Amino acid sequence: MSDENRTPADQPDVADQTADAENGAAAAPDDLAAAFAAEKERLEAEIAALKDKFLRAFAEADNVRRRAEREVADAKVYGITGFARDVLTVADDFERALGAIDADARAKAEGTLKTLLEGIDLTGRALVQALTKHGVARIEAEGAKFDPNMHQAMFEVPNTEVPSGTVVQVIQPGYKLGERVLRPALVGVSKGGPKAPPAETPPEG
Repeated sequence: MSDENRTPADQPDVADQTADAENGAAAAPDDLAAAFAAEKERLEAEIAALKDKFLRAFAEADNVRRRAEREVADAKVYGITGFARDVLTVADDFERALGAIDADARAKAEGTLKTLLEGIDLTGRALVQALTKHGVARIEAEGAKFDPNMHQAMFEVPNTEVPSGTVVQVIQPGYKLGERVLRPALVGVSKGGPKAPPAETPPEG
């Protein structure tokens, strides 16, 4: 049927067409806003995930760096542990050699013997200085309270004049390398005296 032959009832309602157009125009911005909000939410979640991964990776890298620095520092201080233990055996030999000669005999020594004793004494001191230079320090045990971390008890000595658990005799000196015990001191510990007072704890600051 041609437009000329259509009756008014057959003609499209202009008002309906206008309403449909307005509804479509109104729906389009709503759809765009919803799509934009969804995309924004997705991007924000992705950014948060990437940020979390970055922070975790940064923290792990920082931990690796700190561990490496500690290992390097420890290697500088404690890398000579085995060598230092071997040198202590030599230091013990010097000390025993000097201790085998009493003070009177050393005072009366003359000539070659005197020179030999002086040489042993000087070499022993030089050895101690070299150890000290590299962080090896002697544990001052005699008169101290027995500490199983620093001392190794070889026997007990009845002694009522000092608190029980006091180191009263050193059989072999102990040494520390930095903060670590290189070799514990072999000691004799008192018993029979008053109980040693507990170690004082520093006040909480």
